[in-house]
Amino acid sequence: MDSADGPKADEADGDARKARDTAVSERRFRFLVAGYAVSSYGTFLNMVALNLFVYETTGRALAMGLFMAVRLASGFVAGLVVGGLLARFSAKSIMLWANVGQGAVMLVLVLAPDGLLTGALMAVSVVIGACGTLFMVALRSSIPEMVGEDRRAWANSLSITGRSLAMVAGFASAGVVVSLVGYTAAFLVDMATFMACAVTVALLPIAGGKGAGGKGADGSAPEGSGGSAGSGAGKDASAAKGGRRWRPVAFLALAAAPGMGLMVALRGVDAFGSSSHNAALPIYSTSLDASNPAVFVSAFWCVWALGNIGAQQVIQRYAQRTGRSVGALGFGYGTVVMSAAFIAAFAGFPLAVTAVIALIAGAADGLTEVAYTSHLQTLPATLRGHAFGLSATFENLGFGVGMILVAAALDQFSPLAVVGWSHGAAIVVAVVFLLRVAGVRRAGRTARTGQRKEEAVEGRPDRGDRNGAEVSGG
Repeated sequence: MDSADGPKADEADGDARKARDTAVSERRFRFLVAGYAVSSYGTFLNMVALNLFVYETTGRALAMGLFMAVRLASGFVAGLVVGGLLARFSAKSIMLWANVGQGAVMLVLVLAPDGLLTGALMAVSVVIGACGTLFMVALRSSIPEMVGEDRRAWANSLSITGRSLAMVAGFASAGVVVSLVGYTAAFLVDMATFMACAVTVALLPIAGGKGAGGKGADGSAPEGSGGSAGSGAGKDASAAKGGRRWRPVAFLALAAAPGMGLMVALRGVDAFGSSSHNAALPIYSTSLDASNPAVFVSAFWCVWALGNIGAQQVIQRYAQRTGRSVGALGFGYGTVVMSAAFIAAFAGFPLAVTAVIALIAGAADGLTEVAYTSHLQTLPATLRGHAFGLSATFENLGFGVGMILVAAALDQFSPLAVVGWSHGAAIVVAVVFLLRVAGVRRAGRTARTGQRKEEAVEGRPDRGDRNGAEVSGG
């Protein structure tokens, strides 16, 4: 009896230990998300404050465009190299120094004399753009190691919720902070948010990076991929030890599963569409109320954020109840709904209807981000950082090119027309992606059905085959 009870007691102890470990990892991740939300508040605060400061300092709208272009270009380059950095260094060290770098460059801007302000602003643009991408990729690619494969949808949703709340707070308070306390105080607040996140990262044990040792991810194929994510791909990636071959490994990550490259391409086209509504909103808002155009823009983004946060709550509960993520189909359908909602937002509907549209756009945006991030996290750990880095590059490229084309188009066409063809392109690519996923799934089901039929026929004694004879004889 004692020997029979022993394994059961060991199993109970193992389950209790696993539950304790899960609770500890989730509590640590919540602290990390809190620090990330604080730094995100600083990011969105400086998006407003820095653009206003650049315009006030130079007196030229072109300077604001150049500042944004340098920021996006820095993020583009950082996306290309971050996979190699994660193969050399831990995710914790990258996240830590990314925040320290952003805080330090804000201090440089505060202390810079008037004659060096232009150079300091360019330095801020480079560092903020690059470090923001480095932190984001390191965080997202390491989530499976931090919380476990089965909790990655919950973790992604929680981090997106924190960022959405920070976005609302940052955009809503930027004008007040700048007008009440001035640019210097705003930059110091910004610096403090990055240092607060750096302290949080420094105090927490964070897994991930250094190739992640192949641990933490199960290495299974992403949903809808139709096959393994590729142990061979993992071996090829490990051959690029130290990130010496970051470029081929990055593209190898997209080839690891069918449809992955198309998914990342859709993300880039989606970023292109996002540039259109970001550029068109101030113009559309001015046409609604020329005396106070900021009201509509602020209200729109606040309602959008409410929809985003609401979607995260639903996704977290769904993941907790079923243990499943929304998957690749959720990303495709969410992109279609989100793009259609943004187009409808510029169609001139009554404000109450537009508020509902903004809510739907925010919810669909939240769904697509969780689905996309969770899907890339199913890649093997040796490829995950490269995939997220290349994804960030595509997103920065799509948004940057979009801002240039959209700015030119808005001089000639209405906001509805510009947003329509920009997000329309995303809808077209999303439909292609959905057809691709459906085709892969259909082929997988057909293959499994054929295999079951073959096994059933081989096992029938009346067919006179060798296996049937053996079974009947037994």
